[in-house]
Amino acid sequence: MVDFDKYQVLTFDCYGTLIDWETGISRIVSPWLGEMGEDVPMDLILSAFALHQAKHQAVRPTLLYTELLRRVWVDIEGSFGWKPNAERAEAFAYGAGEWGPFEDSVESLRYLSKFYKLVILSNVDNPTLKRTLVKLEVPFEFTVTAEDVNCYKPGHPHFERALELLNERGIDKSAILHVAQSKHHDIKPGQELGLSTVWVNRRFGKKGTGATLSTEAEPDLAVNTMAELVAHHKARGSASVAG
Repeated sequence: MVDFDKYQVLTFDCYGTLIDWETGISRIVSPWLGEMGEDVPMDLILSAFALHQAKHQAVRPTLLYTELLRRVWVDIEGSFGWKPNAERAEAFAYGAGEWGPFEDSVESLRYLSKFYKLVILSNVDNPTLKRTLVKLEVPFEFTVTAEDVNCYKPGHPHFERALELLNERGIDKSAILHVAQSKHHDIKPGQELGLSTVWVNRRFGKKGTGATLSTEAEPDLAVNTMAELVAHHKARGSASVAG
């Protein structure tokens, strides 16, 4: 159950939730497939991305995300037997800051910002997030990145830093609602720390888990889009919303 009126803060995962990273990756990689004469399905590439990214995040938690992406692309090339290409690895690494928002992200954030403080907890570095924030257009109370805490989600440091900063503002954990697409990176660790969670199932109707790993977790509310979350908020009245 989600009682929207009890919350003061919405914390968000960014890439995959607000930013359409799967489309962003596809737009970068698809032309390369044509150049190489490859017809590997994009879902297979996204799955390889998820696996290699998780490996590097777990083994090298202090590695900046741009460098991590560079290594992930090299690993993807190796997985499919493609000839290494340093220019593509560099473009893939830089491309994260160019990924665009989902169509409903900006409008939804504008609406929600009227009722809540907004915070981002992201597995990227600060320069990449800075380029992304321009696209989201709305102000955030603060952000916490992997660079800030020397760790990648699903580790707890992002959440712990946010809880600390919000506590300094007089906001208790019970007044925080965490909103994210990845059960692996966000919903499960959020719940482990006692946060209420909303799962935005951006891959609704698609097979597999795309650019994230599969993890079992039961959110307090499940929606398919940010627009659906806004619709729940508008319809809340005096009643709670069942997940």
